[in-house]
Amino acid sequence: MTRTSEKAGRFTESVIRETFRLAARHGAINLGQGYPDFACPPELKDAACAAIAADDNQYPMTFGTPALRAAIAEKNARTYPGWTVDADTELCVTCGATEALVAVTFALLDPGDEVVMFEPWYENNKPSGGPRTL
Repeated sequence: MTRTSEKAGRFTESVIRETFRLAARHGAINLGQGYPDFACPPELKDAACAAIAADDNQYPMTFGTPALRAAIAEKNARTYPGWTVDADTELCVTCGATEALVAVTFALLDPGDEVVMFEPWYENNKPSGGPRTL
C-alpha cells in the first residue's frame, strides 16, 4: 500500500475538473475554463514551430528563462511607468496559480505564522498551507 503525507491527503479534486464534467454532462458553457473559440494566431504557431526547429524544447529553470523574465520586466515598465522590476532577482515565472500561491506561502510564511484569509478562497490554499494548516 502506498502511503502519502497527511497534507497530501487533504487535497481534493479540483473544482475546475468538477465544473468541466458538470458542464459537459448538462451541455452548459463552461465558464470555469477558457477555451478559445478561434484559431490559434499564425504568429504563435510560427513561433512554436521555430522553437521546435531550434531544439528549444527543454524545461526552463524553475523561475523562468532569462528572456521570458526580461520580456515580462520590460512589459511591466511600459505598463507601470516608474515601477521597475529586476528580471533576475525580483521576478519569478510559475506554472499557474497553484504553484505561485504555494511558492509565495513557502517563501514568506513560517509554521505558526497567522494569515487572515477571506472566503471564498482558492481551493488549494488550505491543503497547500493556507488557513489553520501552517
